Amino acid sequence: MNSQEAARELLREFPVADGHNDLPWALRAQVRYDLDARDIAADQSAHLHTDIPRLRAGGVGAQYWSVYVRTDSPSPVADTLEQIDCVRQLLTRHPEDLRPALTAADMEAARGEGRIASLMGAEGGHLIANSLGTLRGLYELGVRYLTLTHNDNVDWADSATDEPKAGGLTAFGREVVREMNRLGMLVDLSHVAATTMRDALDASSAPVIFSHSSARAVCDHPRNIPDDVLERLPANGGVAMVTFVPKFVLQAAVDWTAAADENMRAHGFHPLDTTAPAMEVHRAFEERRPRPVATASTVADHLDHMRETAGIDHLGIGGDYDGTAFTPDGLADVAGYPNLLAELLDRGWSKADLAKLTWKNAVRVLDAAEGVARGLRATRSPSNATIESLDAPAG
Repeated sequence: MNSQEAARELLREFPVADGHNDLPWALRAQVRYDLDARDIAADQSAHLHTDIPRLRAGGVGAQYWSVYVRTDSPSPVADTLEQIDCVRQLLTRHPEDLRPALTAADMEAARGEGRIASLMGAEGGHLIANSLGTLRGLYELGVRYLTLTHNDNVDWADSATDEPKAGGLTAFGREVVREMNRLGMLVDLSHVAATTMRDALDASSAPVIFSHSSARAVCDHPRNIPDDVLERLPANGGVAMVTFVPKFVLQAAVDWTAAADENMRAHGFHPLDTTAPAMEVHRAFEERRPRPVATASTVADHLDHMRETAGIDHLGIGGDYDGTAFTPDGLADVAGYPNLLAELLDRGWSKADLAKLTWKNAVRVLDAAEGVARGLRATRSPSNATIESLDAPAG
């Protein structure tokens, strides 16, 4: 049996539980949630990284669908509700393939049924509008992680890609983390500044996740995880889910992306815009200046380092499909996961290692957060703290 065959055989038993996929935002941006125009029951490779046939081909057994809203949205809470509604519509349209999931037990039930467990993660603390009541509302609607920031700071936490303001988490930010622990909502530290990562690990009584981040020691980008933070994951119990985005995994792509982003802004587009006109601008830039190409081997380099630094029990996968303009060779879309596993098998990773990477660690971390929440709810009432009460200047 070659490594590709072995990878596919393993995925039949322990499928991929992916931490981050931006399909709902792509459906909003491309067709304003017209799910007939982008029917994921059929091949959508001309438009999307994700559809059901390719999820099946890639061995995906669980997916956190990102309910993302841009930081400049004038109505972030309403937009988030639309994203949640999009996920619910997808689940209603495709019940034979997608199973709603809120818990680790739901994930295992979906695996037993041969369906894809569908969870939700909210990408960016701006989505709660500085309101713990809104945070609780998102949890009740099924959101099971909150990424504390996106690309810009929020009032209570610093982002990896913005100028430091809070120095990590403010007092209200720490209260957000504590309330997430009480709910059983995973604290997601992708996108946040290293200072925020460290403050969140100090504040959290439950395991954290990085839903789509790689290793800073391998590619020096602020979106990646420093070694001292990776080294803290065993004590915390958390999971770092490696991402595939070339500009986060390949050093040569970092400089290229900075130039490409500037080109996008010069043409009036947001750097993260993946609509057809924006992609035309991207392609024209790439013709003039070919982009560096990442591969499955590039991603495996990160996983090798992360395993050495954090340990095999603290690794996962978060591809960021449909949230990036470019993908690595061999990992072009959600059908590509077997290629990464084959690469790791060729490097000597065991099947037991890969089962933890693809499935077991993601299930364990959610189950652990649920256990912490049960204890906290027995002793702690919902917090009604406000940012004004906790972060007001002295005097």
